Amino acid sequence: MANQPVETVGASGDKIKIVLAILAAIAGVVGFYFLSDKATAVRAAALVGGLVAAIAIAWTSASGRDFLNFSKEAVRETKKVVWPTRKEALQMTAIVFGFVLVMALFLWGTDKLLEVVLYDLILGWKR
Repeated sequence: MANQPVETVGASGDKIKIVLAILAAIAGVVGFYFLSDKATAVRAAALVGGLVAAIAIAWTSASGRDFLNFSKEAVRETKKVVWPTRKEALQMTAIVFGFVLVMALFLWGTDKLLEVVLYDLILGWKR
């Protein structure tokens, strides 16, 4: 029998904090558009302020901390990926295009062969 992780039910306070964080993020976006007649710096400050407040509120809840830790782990794993060089990427792309071309020719040839066999030889429908 495998050990299943036990997931505890969060307190209603955590749910309220998540709702407040979402509302703070929405308030920042609404403030950005509501202050359209103000300077760009003021608009950006409203947006960034709302997002920072949302992150700060979310950080205090258990699910918010779990999400932020998950995000950090995802970034850490992305940094471990070995990305191909430009030359390798171009070579792989050329191989894929070549394979697609060969398959297209093969399928076209198969279609034409079946057309000749079925319509001309078996059914006798000459064009």
